[in-house]
Parts: sequence; structure tokens; C-alpha cells
Amino acid sequence: MPTIGVALAIPEPWASQLQDYRTGIGDTTATMIPTHITLVPPTEVAHEDLVEIEKHLAEVAADFGRFGVHLRGTGTFRPVSPVVFVTVAEGISSCEQLAGAVRRGPLAVEIAFPYHPHVTIAHHLADDLLDRAFEELADFECHFEVHDFHLYVHDEQAGWQPTREFRLAAT
Repeated sequence: MPTIGVALAIPEPWASQLQDYRTGIGDTTATMIPTHITLVPPTEVAHEDLVEIEKHLAEVAADFGRFGVHLRGTGTFRPVSPVVFVTVAEGISSCEQLAGAVRRGPLAVEIAFPYHPHVTIAHHLADDLLDRAFEELADFECHFEVHDFHLYVHDEQAGWQPTREFRLAAT
């Protein structure tokens, strides 16, 4: 059974900048994870359900308009989870609405924690490294427009690979 995820890709140059930071601080998992905002977390699905899932995602994209995102500063899920992230300062409600729409029908999955859009920059590292990431990227800031989202499939060798892009309706 494939493991899939659905996410908003962070555009360049920020995607590489944040991924390079993440690997540079010692988060080796980052080399296999494109920089993103999660909509659907890793989920196992049956191969035969992929066509229905793609149809559902295309329908959601056709009904959802483009929106702006402003990433600014850092946050953390500690002590609940050892994660430091760049915060979504603008576009939170659009991310929440899109994630809610995507997580219906064939992707009606239970999530372990309440949905909180963010961009992970350090995960499962020692506390001093998590503190360092929190401090060093506190001034990070970028703006971009979301035009699409992607379906990703996890490959054991290559990591998370985008397999299909879903363009949002123009507004």
C-alpha cells in the first residue's frame, strides 16, 4: 500500500533555503522531504483508491481560489512534539479551509493533532539544536501566492515525490 501526503509546496528560493537550513542543522530527514505546508499527513491508501483520490483532489482544486501566504518567524510544538517551524502569519484560514476540503471523501483521515499550518525546519533533534533553529530563523520572512497543491507518494529510496499537481481556480 502506498503512503501518500498532500501539501502546498514552498516556492523557490525559499524552499531550498529552508531545506538547506534544515539539513545543515542536522535534520537528515530533510533531504527526502520537499519544503511544504501539509494538508494531508502521511496516509496509507490502497492502490485502487488512487484514481478516486486524484479525482477528489481535482474537484477540490477547481472549487478553491488562489490565496496569499506570508511566512514569518518561528514557533514550536514542544513539549508535545519536538518540532520547530516557520509560522504562517497570513493565509492560515485559507490553509485550514483547503486542508478541510481535501480531508473529505476518500481522504477523510483522522489527524493526531489539531491542524496548524506551518513549515517544519527542525524535527526530532536535541533540544539545543531545536533552540538554535528557533532563534536563528526568528527573522525569516517571505510572501508568495499559492496557485496549486501536490499529491506526494513516499518512496523508500527517494523520499517524498510529487506525483501530480492540482491547480487552484483563478480568482
